[in-house]
Amino acid sequence: MEIRELMEKIIQGMETDGGIKSVVWVAAGGSHDGHWPAQYFMDRESTVVRSQMVTSSEFVYAAPKRVGKNTIVVLTSMRGTRETIDAAKKAKELGAVTVGQYVQESGLTEVCDYNVQYGSIWEDDEDQSRTNAGNALRMAMAIVDIAEGYEHYGYAMEAFTKIQPAYVKAREYCRPLAEKWAAQMKEEDCINVLASGPAYGSGHIFSTCNILEMLQIQSPTFNSCDFFHGPFEITDKNEAFFLLVAEGRTRAADERAITFLKKYAGDKVYILDAKELGINNLKDTVAEYFNHLLFTPVLNNVYMKALSETTGTDYTTRRYMWKAEY
Repeated sequence: MEIRELMEKIIQGMETDGGIKSVVWVAAGGSHDGHWPAQYFMDRESTVVRSQMVTSSEFVYAAPKRVGKNTIVVLTSMRGTRETIDAAKKAKELGAVTVGQYVQESGLTEVCDYNVQYGSIWEDDEDQSRTNAGNALRMAMAIVDIAEGYEHYGYAMEAFTKIQPAYVKAREYCRPLAEKWAAQMKEEDCINVLASGPAYGSGHIFSTCNILEMLQIQSPTFNSCDFFHGPFEITDKNEAFFLLVAEGRTRAADERAITFLKKYAGDKVYILDAKELGINNLKDTVAEYFNHLLFTPVLNNVYMKALSETTGTDYTTRRYMWKAEY
């Protein structure tokens, strides 16, 4: 069943009970950040359906009061983490309709009312518009269009067809740039990542899941819109910064950060602009919502892997030091 068809079925089933009122996106780790484009879209386009992102454990401990029969809870986990399975059970206890996003079937797919399979961003040949983030964005756009109407829905669906070709071109374009950047970062013990608006989820995945978790390098994430309210104080000639420049309404905040860093930081500032990745091939009215679908696979499959190569850190091992205990 296609995502649009699934959302229509679920929402129609809610009509006798007052209709859909909220959607909650629940996941852990990088999957949680994968919900960012869906949340960002709904915050800016929906006036009827309330949307919220909650981490899996937080949902189990303190689920939002509004979750009930008028709520869709989307839960994402590649192979079914314990916390996300528990969150799915909690959502069902509260009466919500549950949709599981998965790569491999697990306890999550057994619990959820409906399930949607997605492709991992790790696979270059995978359609990057059909990853967890891509499918969640499709769900969000379908929900808004069905519940209240989204005037640019057609352009958005057209944009999804352009993501994979754009990614392939961006991947090849960025490889030599990433190798040069990685060579410069080889001895760094901290890489600061800045991003804003529609690109913030990509920035957080890059710093937390790629640089910190996989490569064991300290990497705080800062929102460009809030950079000048504390974080900018760390700036000096020796600090390393990686800045994502989003296409969309918060671009001015990214550009302000660039101006500041060019003046006060050193030569360890790297700038990756969504325009370099081909986002301008999408309609202006919807392009903003697709930053994540281009940035994230390029950062994961090109920049992270280049840094892994130069540092000699095997990103495939992921040092789960505390997994057995916690």
